[in-house]
Amino acid sequence: MPFTRISLKKGKSPKYRRALMEQVYLAMRETIEIPENDRFATITELESENFNNSGDYAGIDRSEDVVFIEITLNAGRTVEKKKALYAEIAKRLTADPGVRPEDVVISLLEVSKENWSLGNGVAQYA
Repeated sequence: MPFTRISLKKGKSPKYRRALMEQVYLAMRETIEIPENDRFATITELESENFNNSGDYAGIDRSEDVVFIEITLNAGRTVEKKKALYAEIAKRLTADPGVRPEDVVISLLEVSKENWSLGNGVAQYA
């Protein structure tokens, strides 16, 4: 059960924001085989003064339209699966809603299965 947090500068349309969530979900379905309808995601829009994209850190020239994607998921995927996920997210977001690949910043946070409660105060995976 991944939980996705997407952060971007304020001002994009609802259609743009929905496309971000949908394309990240589809990339996870394709590359790391998450279950169908496993859609846990939020979007946070930030004012300019609360947003720093580090410009050209690591030799990548990011614009003001950078999108930060943080995915918390169960530990255990291979490096190859993670690389495939990064590539697929960038490809999909370039196609829809039109994010430059340079502006797609992704981090994965891996947790043990017992660190989830999906509701009712129950550790469903423990």
